[in-house]
Amino acid sequence: MIYRPIVLDKEIKFSKKKFIVSKTDMEGNIVFVNQSFCDISGYKFEELRGEPHSILRHPDMPKAIFYLMWKSLLAGMEVSAIIKNVAKSGEYYWVIADFSMQRDNYGKLQTLSSFKRAAPEYVSRDIESLYQAMLSAERKGGIEASLRFLETFLQERGMSYNEYLEDLVEEKGFLASLVNKVNKALS
Repeated sequence: MIYRPIVLDKEIKFSKKKFIVSKTDMEGNIVFVNQSFCDISGYKFEELRGEPHSILRHPDMPKAIFYLMWKSLLAGMEVSAIIKNVAKSGEYYWVIADFSMQRDNYGKLQTLSSFKRAAPEYVSRDIESLYQAMLSAERKGGIEASLRFLETFLQERGMSYNEYLEDLVEEKGFLASLVNKVNKALS
């Protein structure tokens, strides 16, 4: 059994070229992680096998995000999220995670795979204020209050959650904007 580390206010930075891969069973227990996962989290696979993936969940993460994630996955949708994890050392790291479900030959859900990459600083900075507001709502009124806050936040911007994430993750700056415009014009 793994015990949650004492959370430190120190960020682990890692290369955007590294991909973290994990797979869980339908109860959320870890069945596979790649070496990058071990390198960044500080855990060995043997320590994590059979443990709930939530052991990595940073306390700054609203429960509502995971509620929405599981709801979408169980409905057969692929999901992306920006997640703050806590490593074995207590340090934290931000990832952009893409999730998908795998089914057996009879269509029954079997496993959940996640593919994560480093979140750029502007992404974690921007999402952190939203998550803090959602956590505040959660403390006062539970997950339902957090979900209502997120719904209002998105309605004010005229976006779905996925559109908000896509906009947030999109490269920023003049050059990136120019490249995106050229790519859109050519497609």
